[in-house]
Amino acid sequence: MYSSPILLTVPNASAGRQEHIVADIARVLAPAGGSGPSLLDVHRDPDHDRSVFTVAGRQGELAEALLRGATAVVDRVDLRAQEGVHPRVGALDVAPVVYLDESDRGAACAEALTASALIGEDLEVPVFLYGDLATAPDRRERADLRAGGPQALAERIESGELRPDYGPPRAHPSAGATLVTARPPLVAFNLELDSDDVELARRIAASVRESGGGFPGVRALGLPLAERGRVQVSLNVHDHRAAPLSELVAAVRADAPVACAELVGLAPTAAFENFPEDIAVRGFDPARHLIENALGSLGNHGEDQSQAPPQAPRHPGRHRRTAD
Repeated sequence: MYSSPILLTVPNASAGRQEHIVADIARVLAPAGGSGPSLLDVHRDPDHDRSVFTVAGRQGELAEALLRGATAVVDRVDLRAQEGVHPRVGALDVAPVVYLDESDRGAACAEALTASALIGEDLEVPVFLYGDLATAPDRRERADLRAGGPQALAERIESGELRPDYGPPRAHPSAGATLVTARPPLVAFNLELDSDDVELARRIAASVRESGGGFPGVRALGLPLAERGRVQVSLNVHDHRAAPLSELVAAVRADAPVACAELVGLAPTAAFENFPEDIAVRGFDPARHLIENALGSLGNHGEDQSQAPPQAPRHPGRHRRTAD
């Protein structure tokens, strides 16, 4: 019997300081006790004022889950009051649908487009497609759409320079806009430096990102972390095979001492091959944070349990869970 593929969605909400708001969003994305999508992880960051949710579900489930989540975000988050260090243009800033096998790309694209139409029509939030779903070259990169922040994007929409792919031709007054794509897994990975020099973090980020002549498929920012009194090199690694985490860590350490690392959401097991044992990864749990293990533990999504997921190293960074 044909079974629709399991996909992930990783919505990013511009809310990371009020725990009850984050909990409300998580509950509606994957309601407890149901047979639908499963919430695999929530990563909340007060400095970024941002939360990243990882939800697994079959094709046909995730678009509705994203609409529920977007509704909760629009109801609870006012972008005008958001002061986090992470760039953003929306209360629900990005909502990618992730396929784990190339054969499921079409399913992920269909789910992403359906979610975009629902969010645009039901919530009157303009939606822009980015990445491989971008409808113009200047929409491929999130950074190009975020340039200047929410106000700049609102002005570009108002002037007619940019027309949303879905939803009204104006920014939502409190929720801004939402960016949607379908993509394979990427690794969202942060390195905290043993320093409070934000210019140092920015120089390192510029040197390792693809646009600065660094690693292919790497996007990087240097950001201050006021609550920790440190700075961070925040990385999105679009292909961990082309840009291994171990090599990225080595490149950063060549210019500054690394205090610890942090994984945002989930990553493929192979991403942590040869990861340096002396770098602690805050809160890392392979049962929850490696995609193969997290999906294998669901057990009730109708997968063939005879195909066990690959076993991962127990923990990177001397195989221990750490808290900085």
